[in-house]
Amino acid sequence: MPTILKIGPYRFFFVSLDYNEPPHIHVKRENNVAKFWVDPVTLQKAGGFNRIELNKIGKLVNDNQKHFLEKWYEYFGK
Repeated sequence: MPTILKIGPYRFFFVSLDYNEPPHIHVKRENNVAKFWVDPVTLQKAGGFNRIELNKIGKLVNDNQKHFLEKWYEYFGK
């Protein structure tokens, strides 16, 4: 599970087995793990985060969308 970016308490990462899915990013803080589609940025799974924090994370994903897409295609080769 390569870490792509760390911002504050959040770790953004890919899961190697997800290569057959559209580009997405997982984000973890403590025991919470959410999943966002990257293009377009859309919440796929809340993973224990509350709505306020999900909005904050969604903005971080949106702000880093280009970086996440570049790393996705670099890692998965698609």
